[in-house]
Amino acid sequence: MNDLGKGSQFRLTAAQTTRESDGRKHRSQKSQARIVDAMLELVAQGNLEPSADQIADIAKVGRRSVFRHFSDMDTLYREMTDSIATTMGSIVQQPFKAADWRGKVLELVDRRAVGFEKMKPFLLAGQVHRHRSQVLKTSHARFVGMLRMILLGVLPKDVAGNDVLVEAIDLLLSFESWHRLREDQGLSIAKAKLVLKNTVESLLQGQA
Repeated sequence: MNDLGKGSQFRLTAAQTTRESDGRKHRSQKSQARIVDAMLELVAQGNLEPSADQIADIAKVGRRSVFRHFSDMDTLYREMTDSIATTMGSIVQQPFKAADWRGKVLELVDRRAVGFEKMKPFLLAGQVHRHRSQVLKTSHARFVGMLRMILLGVLPKDVAGNDVLVEAIDLLLSFESWHRLREDQGLSIAKAKLVLKNTVESLLQGQA
């Protein structure tokens, strides 16, 4: 075989190796996506602490694949909290219908109610594991910070400068407050929103 032939054979082999490498990478990415989807599915069903075996079973992969793609559960929960932030962000960052800032604050109650109800299993799963996971602590702080910044963006400067008022409203609009009203006090969605709106309005009385 001449040099040109050798060169052609090399190029063919190299191209085939690249395709095989790309194929393996694609299969790996698909397996990883299935694992994440399986974990989210289990949490959505109310399993706040899914095991690697349960995740592997839903994802249709081997148990070793779960650990190969995710060295620990923290990595999986990072994916979960990223999904929470993205979903909540898309809900609470929509354009406001109200023309005045008070109306916008009350709109936040409605929006967060939608988001909290939709993401409740994932938020609860985060609470279960947060005390032993720095990743979840960091993700939760970022999530709470995002919601707080949206609130501050609605309030006028003089109101936003009232630290006590801001902290009170921020607490009322939190998932913890919503979950307390819905689960511990057994209120319906409509009643829980009414309680929060009336309380927020009381706090805002007299504010310019």
